[in-house]
Amino acid sequence: MQLSEVFYSEAQPIEGYGPGFFRIGGQVIEGSAIIHAEGARSWAGYGDVETILGMKDKIDFILMGTGETMAPVEAAFREALEEAGIGVEPMASPTACRTYNVLVSEGRRVAAVLLAV
Repeated sequence: MQLSEVFYSEAQPIEGYGPGFFRIGGQVIEGSAIIHAEGARSWAGYGDVETILGMKDKIDFILMGTGETMAPVEAAFREALEEAGIGVEPMASPTACRTYNVLVSEGRRVAAVLLAV
């Protein structure tokens, strides 16, 4: 089997996660996080939809990490994003981390919004 080096030219990958934190670009973010091509920071949860709406011209969709297991995304949150033309793909946060890394390595315009595990 041939292995290929993965390069992240446009964004930093998610390096790791654990109980209550995410590690991105050597920085540990406690609690929930949002990561996109321009960086990563803490995220206040479903009430903080404005942060994502502010990125609408830079992303096509978000990977919504819903915690340890996949759970439905709050309806008002999803509706606000979809009205702005931002798709929402819910999945467990560990899955969202892995999927984000694959998509940004392909140069996709995506953000990951992650509830802590």
